[in-house]
Amino acid sequence: MKVAVLDIKGKETGRKADLSDAVFAIEPNEHAVYLDVKQYLAHQRQGTHKSKERAEIAGSTRKIKKQKGTGTARAGSIKSPIFRGGGRIFGPRPKDYGQKLNKNVKRLARKSALSIKSKEQAILVVEDFNFDAPKTKDFKDVLKSLGLENKKSLFVLGEPNNSLYLSSRNLKDSEVITSSEISTYKILNANNIVLLEGALEGLESNLTK
Repeated sequence: MKVAVLDIKGKETGRKADLSDAVFAIEPNEHAVYLDVKQYLAHQRQGTHKSKERAEIAGSTRKIKKQKGTGTARAGSIKSPIFRGGGRIFGPRPKDYGQKLNKNVKRLARKSALSIKSKEQAILVVEDFNFDAPKTKDFKDVLKSLGLENKKSLFVLGEPNNSLYLSSRNLKDSEVITSSEISTYKILNANNIVLLEGALEGLESNLTK
């Protein structure tokens, strides 16, 4: 599949990028996409929730009232869950919400997501570019030239570029990642995918192993 390569002004450079049909034009597997997105969201959960149970509460261990003759239920500790300030019964404990997923399923899911975006004509190929210094205004100018203002966009680079990353960091609707960091969730969450030329080879290589 041939796609025109654009410059940062949004104009065609006269070159064509060859996008592999094995990555950008497969029949999407919805179940694989579902599993990969589910795993990604599960991994975002910290699982550090914790409440103190009876044995962890700091408090007196004396018996708070005599066993019999009070007309009420017996009670042996102020740390009992039935009293204010006592421990919590069956409270939340730290938990790892991570899920395992086969590598082949993850690759299939990512290829499916890219194929969906390709079918929607939501993938742009832009020649490699850089800024002399991190500047959000320059990155916003690029978004405007590409017609991506006020749209969620995902820029995929071939290798880390601190200048581009810092220039986009303050923009809530844009994200800059490398081809090795791409995920099904990020692909589907963006309205448009901007692939820099230098990212194509690594992206296709990672997804066709």
